[in-house]
Order: sequence, then C-alpha cells, then structure tokens
Amino acid sequence: MINNPKVVSFGWLKSQKLDDVRRLLKEQLLKRFLEMKGNIYPNLIRVFYTNLKFEGNNLVSHVKGVDMEITHEVWAAVTGLKYAGLRINKGSIGVVEDFNKIQYYKSCLKNPHAQVRTCYVGGLKLNERLLALIVTWILTPRGSNHYVLTEEDLVYIYCIMSKVKIIWIHIIKEHIQKYMRLSDYHYPYATFISKFLNYFEVNLEDETSDLVKSTHEVNNGSLSKMGFTKINGRWVSKDGEQGGSSS
Repeated sequence: MINNPKVVSFGWLKSQKLDDVRRLLKEQLLKRFLEMKGNIYPNLIRVFYTNLKFEGNNLVSHVKGVDMEITHEVWAAVTGLKYAGLRINKGSIGVVEDFNKIQYYKSCLKNPHAQVRTCYVGGLKLNERLLALIVTWILTPRGSNHYVLTEEDLVYIYCIMSKVKIIWIHIIKEHIQKYMRLSDYHYPYATFISKFLNYFEVNLEDETSDLVKSTHEVNNGSLSKMGFTKINGRWVSKDGEQGGSSS
C-alpha cells in the first residue's frame, strides 16, 4: 500500500503569513523536498522496495533492469537534502541533551498548564501544530495515528524550532528500514522515489502513474481542520486560547 504523499508550498506559507515556519524549514534545507510534486509510479515503487537493500550508507535497489545506488550526491541532486547536521538515531535520542518529552510537549501547548498523559497534536500552538503535520505526514510519514506524537516526533519539532540542523537523509533511511519490518507496511516517500526512478532513467513508458494533486497540499482547509481560523489576515486558535496565532 502506498502512503498518500502530502506537499507544503512555501509560497502558501508566505501568503498565509506563516513566515516563522517557512524560515525554520528553509534553514533545514527542506524546501525542495517538501514542495516535491509530479507523477508517482505505484507498481515500480513496490518493485523498488521489494528489491531494496542497505549497503553501507547507501540505499541500493534494482528496477526494470536498472541498478540504483542512492549516494549522498544523488540525494542532493534529487531532493536538495545534504548529509550535514546532527545525526539522530531512532531509539537513541540522547544526542539532544537533556531533552524531556513531556516537558517539551507542554511548552508547545496553547495551555501549558494542562494535565498531560498522552502527547496529542490537538492542543498544540499553531507553528508547532503545523510542524507536527509536516513531521508525521511528510518527513517521517506513517499509515495511521497521526494524532499522537512519539518522542522522536517531538525531538524533530524541537530541533526545527531551535534551529538545530538535522541530517534528514539519515532519519529518512532509518524510517524506511523501520517500516519495511512492519506487517502492515505502507510504502512511504512515493514522490521522491519516483524522482529517483527518473534520475536513473528507468523506462517509465506504459507504466501506471498517479499525479500528486492539489488535494495532497497542506492548505487553509488543513489549518481549519486543526482548529484554527483566520481573523484580520492572521490564523488564530478557534478556542481562543493563547499561543495560537501566526506571527
């Protein structure tokens, strides 16, 4: 099963005066990756994952007679991502010194004094809520349960908000490894894997393809569903709690 890709337009972020989020994402060198659109090839994506191996630091696969070795140079050429920054390993986030999951989560809430047992996305301030969507739907996408944040999700949000540059290539490769082990595996990253197929000149003639549509874009409707409304040109929380406006 293919995860439905989502897209974030930096032009849309600017038009909605979500400039803080736009700047933070640009500092992570994520603009090209998050804006990536185009045709995706579901059948070939399945072949790519079926044949996928990890050799050293590289992803290696074989599709329609073409060997694909995805080096750091290929990542940079196709996605704009570079192998530079802080390396964070799943299950070992101690490199982010003194990080406390609950304490940081509460600092992201519109009501930081709320009682917390589970880290739900619903009570987050606007910038953190938007980053949570980007983390759980695009950067480390999963097939379900986008409403509860894991410790890793919160570390990624913390690093983005704190301008700590992350090696996203490493995180994405670890995420691929994790989801390949699951029985209900949803193939993530359909858009950029399709870009890799183009990069390696895999023959795409007569292949079934789907186009990443406008319905996959994060937009005003997305913010409304998150519990925000636009007043005098700025997004604010519908419930009137503090910390819910764009700056």
